[in-house]
Amino acid sequence: MRLRHLATAFHVHASFREIISKYDGFILDQFGVMHNGSVALEGATSLVKELARLNKKLIILSNTSSPSHTTLDRLPKLGFDPNDFVGAVTSGDEASRLIRTTYGNGDSGSEPGKFVWFTWAPGNTNAPHPLRFLEQCGNVVPGDVADADFVVAHGSGVVRGPGEDGEASIQSMGSFLEDGDMSEIDKVLEQCLARNLPLICANPDFVVMYSDNVIRYMPGNIAKRYEEMGGRVTIFGKPNVPHFEACIRELGLSKDSVAHVGDSLHHDIAGANAAGIPSVFVTGGIHCDELGKPKGQLPEEESLRALFKESGGHTPTHVVPMFKL
Repeated sequence: MRLRHLATAFHVHASFREIISKYDGFILDQFGVMHNGSVALEGATSLVKELARLNKKLIILSNTSSPSHTTLDRLPKLGFDPNDFVGAVTSGDEASRLIRTTYGNGDSGSEPGKFVWFTWAPGNTNAPHPLRFLEQCGNVVPGDVADADFVVAHGSGVVRGPGEDGEASIQSMGSFLEDGDMSEIDKVLEQCLARNLPLICANPDFVVMYSDNVIRYMPGNIAKRYEEMGGRVTIFGKPNVPHFEACIRELGLSKDSVAHVGDSLHHDIAGANAAGIPSVFVTGGIHCDELGKPKGQLPEEESLRALFKESGGHTPTHVVPMFKL
């Protein structure tokens, strides 16, 4: 199937109910579609239940830097039943696999691989604990730039050293999470570049909307900046095609019988188009302010066309205001 990133036709729906019968399975984004990191979004739990009742196959595809099992384990707290999903594919799983096979294969008695770790600050309730990611990376430990073998962009709070909470050294990333200011991050990246350290990005998102309905800045910006500086970067997650194809394999369905549901044109819609998978764009997510309509209200088609054009031509198959019936 040819790439559809230059398509101009899309279908606007007042409710997700109008789409359900068209597909046998759905690949679901998390933030901005199902929940906001703290609570389920309006109507999302009821819709998932209805899709499961209709025997639709569901899988989560997320740019979270957390392991897939952590993603599924969090669902009950957000009001979802993990049994309604075939599983989850996360960028954190794929990144930790590369780290484990490339740097962390040594046994516990050998010298561990060392890395510079951009991660979440202790106490960030919108992200699973960083140590759950580290547990999947094999025989590696966070450390200083001078001793590091590689860099990991995992979270947007601190540069963290080895040890448990309260023991690990913490270097603030400044106000980056709140306003995208990279002045503190640049200082570290320049040191990493001087040593030609490769960077692995476990969360390629640029922004997400937190539970307070405010945009926060994500590790994808760190990877982008390092690449612009001339650094070597490996990025996992959407919009990379292999992650969409992994979901298709897990669902056991053909591409044309599955739709990906997301709120990011640059990650969700661009990735689905590149993979040849139909897509559903949720306007009440990170592009809501750009479209000039409150959550739950459909923007005018003229506004949608303008946004799709500005995004580089990433046009979805369907458009809905929210992930709800």
